[in-house]
Amino acid sequence: MLLKPAFFRPALVLAAPLALAACQGPASQQTTESATPPAAAKADSAGPKYLAKPLISNIYTADPSAHVFNGKIYIYPSHDIEAGIAENDNGDHFAMRDYHILSLDSIGGKVTDHGVALDTKDIPWAGRQLWAPDAAFKNGTYFLYFPVKDKKDVFRIGVATSTSPSGPFKAEPTPITGSYSIDPAVFSDTNGAAYMYFGGLWGGQLQRWKTGTYDPTAPDKKPDGREPAVGARVAKLSADMKHFDGPVKEITILDSLGKPVLASDSKHRFFEGGWMHKFQGKYYFSYSTGDTHLLVYAVGTSPTGPFTYKGVLMKPVQGWTTHHSIVEFKGKWYIFYHDTELSGKTWLRNVKVTALTHNPDGSIATITP
Repeated sequence: MLLKPAFFRPALVLAAPLALAACQGPASQQTTESATPPAAAKADSAGPKYLAKPLISNIYTADPSAHVFNGKIYIYPSHDIEAGIAENDNGDHFAMRDYHILSLDSIGGKVTDHGVALDTKDIPWAGRQLWAPDAAFKNGTYFLYFPVKDKKDVFRIGVATSTSPSGPFKAEPTPITGSYSIDPAVFSDTNGAAYMYFGGLWGGQLQRWKTGTYDPTAPDKKPDGREPAVGARVAKLSADMKHFDGPVKEITILDSLGKPVLASDSKHRFFEGGWMHKFQGKYYFSYSTGDTHLLVYAVGTSPTGPFTYKGVLMKPVQGWTTHHSIVEFKGKWYIFYHDTELSGKTWLRNVKVTALTHNPDGSIATITP
């Protein structure tokens, strides 16, 4: 969920910005019809055609992590704002400060905005940039996992708790020991074990942890073609869901020949936005390729990998970033994602949902958004 480094030259061309002013979110619960706003409807007739409609238009939202709790879908997105910061390669203009939690009883039904669930000012160790979160539930407690830069401007991952899936959440006083970078995604396996997947390159700082220790001088350059790709990270969570239970491991993505994907292979290598789901006993690790704007997936027999690359699950959206989640609801599978239909600006995004299809052979049908 970050901006392109200077060396990236994406092929996408953004649609002309639409006449929709940036807006701050409400402090109280609000219900919004999931209909296309007038501005978006106008763009549809004159420009790009979209597979799905924005779920809400009262605030800008991105990076949606969806979960089924108590028979409803709860969505934990980033909350985009117009911060007045010029675009740069570090993604400083993605200056999100709080989270709103959304819920819906049915796909295509009304969406409820539950208001602010957690704010940067309520996180004791936080500095700035509250980026893409995720959530989990265990033993009567809901957990909200979030990346935010600490007061030294280093991304760490924290955890907050609540008795309600819609919050509000109270943050722990310190980040999770051993955590770093961005985009936490928590997967609870059928045997009760839980794992956190995390990491994002360049503005997400993952390349600065190559040696296991933070190196602020690590170059933000395109890696040499002979180097193995930098992998996402995974760690098993403790029983209380607040700590890592063991070492952080790097995830390996293999090509069809069983060899690790190279850093120069920008159509297949991990960049950011990892997600895990399980289907027919196999583990599907999906992720964003970054500058090639694809959502792809790799499959393995263990939650910690290795995973073998299988294909593209979603073609590029309108906008720079691509970040998603996959969830089963009432016997059907769905993918939640974002684009820039409402604003035409890469840093003011809107979340969407559409059906996801697993083919009989276990592959995933490619979606054109």
